[in-house]
Amino acid sequence: MNRSASTEKTLLEQKRSPTQLVENRVCFAGPHSELSIYDTYEQAKKVSLKADSLLYCGMVTGAKVMHTKEHNNIPFLPHESFILAPDEEVFIDFPEAQHNRPTTCLTIAISKERVAQICDRMNDIMIKALPSNVTLDPSQHLHTLHTQATQQLLDRLTSEFVQNDPDRDLLVDFGVSELVTRILRHHGRDALLRFSQDTPDASGLTSVIHWIEQHLALPLDINLLAKTACMSRSRFYESFKRQLGCTPVEYQHQRRMSRAYQRLQEKCSVTEVSYELGYLSLSHFSRRFHQHFGISPRQVTQAKLNS
Repeated sequence: MNRSASTEKTLLEQKRSPTQLVENRVCFAGPHSELSIYDTYEQAKKVSLKADSLLYCGMVTGAKVMHTKEHNNIPFLPHESFILAPDEEVFIDFPEAQHNRPTTCLTIAISKERVAQICDRMNDIMIKALPSNVTLDPSQHLHTLHTQATQQLLDRLTSEFVQNDPDRDLLVDFGVSELVTRILRHHGRDALLRFSQDTPDASGLTSVIHWIEQHLALPLDINLLAKTACMSRSRFYESFKRQLGCTPVEYQHQRRMSRAYQRLQEKCSVTEVSYELGYLSLSHFSRRFHQHFGISPRQVTQAKLNS
């Protein structure tokens, strides 16, 4: 560990020295945003959390149980993301918190104005892909196992909030913008997927998305997909990447991983899920899952059993 990283870690540890046992909070202000780290050292129930801005929550260690207006008893585990809309209140239980093993969560509050700026730009980018009656809204409910790339972004953002760097505010703003963009991409792809399921023939793109979703276990044939979209191979590839932010192969991998997580949550075995999604090798599936989410498939099934 270099001296700068060691100094940051020491500073963070000093600030996190507990002054209260439930939701002990340290915070760092940034441009249009604020990072808070919460440590809880004893079991507690129905602890309120609310903010007047968009609140991104990421679990670090331990487990929480979330209660929103619409849903009760939502397990919230490490490597998962949870979004709270401005002025939305959630009540939290801490079933595992102990003094020597605290439950830790981070939140990033992002101003409505900054969110609106990024949202407008993303709507302009995805306007051709989204259904005419759909616009991106980052305040939509989101509770999902986030990717390893998102976890790396959170680690980097935490470091940037804490450090005393001349470019700190600029780096924090870049990171927050990337986080909001990832949230919007997630919502946009979900909206497009739902639309393609209901109206697969609405456009060439929805036809392709519907085909991929129905054939997740099969290898992709770009020529077949281009023909389905009624485009040349080069035009299809360019259009797909512009509208979805990734290549068809990357999109299929993301959908396979999302489906795998969903099936594991339904208590299907790792072997069953692996073969269902077209992986001929269990070790290959487990490796790809770990690369994508940062945890193994068996850790998901075990966490589900424990919750």
